[in-house]
Amino acid sequence: MLEVRGLCGWYGAAQVLFDLDLQLRPGEVLALMGRNGAGKSTTLKALMGLLEKRSGQVSFMGRDISQAPAHAIARLGVGYVPEDRRIFSELTVMENLEVARQAPRVGASATTAAGWTVERLFDLFPNLRAMPDRLGARMSGGEQQMLSVARTLMGNPCLVLLDEPSEGIAPILAEQMAGAILGLKEQGVAIVLCEQNLGFAARVADQACVLEQGRLRYSASMAELLADRQARACWLGL
Repeated sequence: MLEVRGLCGWYGAAQVLFDLDLQLRPGEVLALMGRNGAGKSTTLKALMGLLEKRSGQVSFMGRDISQAPAHAIARLGVGYVPEDRRIFSELTVMENLEVARQAPRVGASATTAAGWTVERLFDLFPNLRAMPDRLGARMSGGEQQMLSVARTLMGNPCLVLLDEPSEGIAPILAEQMAGAILGLKEQGVAIVLCEQNLGFAARVADQACVLEQGRLRYSASMAELLADRQARACWLGL
């Protein structure tokens, strides 16, 4: 689904990502972990074509997207959920979903071929079913996070780049978010997840990559990271 080789990225003249290698199969979740400022969110922006300067090889479903602009990457089937959610605060839940609608695509899973509908998204995020006419500005942080993910899925992505989904939301909503991610995995959607909450990441992720100052310092299965106390202490301070 996704293969990354030697990914580098810059903000202006300052290099912030250094030779990252990543791989992801359909239905897998890769957790990018690390302390604040490690480069996790910047990695997602680089994959989505949102850095002005980047280098390296990025292949999505066999297509080279290394230098493609963000809108072209989105049309190919990559969805992006930023940390700050970016919902339309003056639009309702239904309106936020409708503006993101893309036609179903033939992808790596039956889900993307069949296409996401509002009803299917309400099954995935039951909280949203009760508030179709609520303005985005009148939703809680957790509800906005769910709406941001649901809106992204209306584009029928095969791959979702998901930035800090558990940050700043109530535990019960974080639990529902984890359940939604597991549901997406079962339907063949691949996810690159930026997350600092080890417990949340451990529940949903298959792989773990730890970044420090824009460099990949540790890569293993999530089970191996959980079993490696020394690695957790060294790279995550846990």
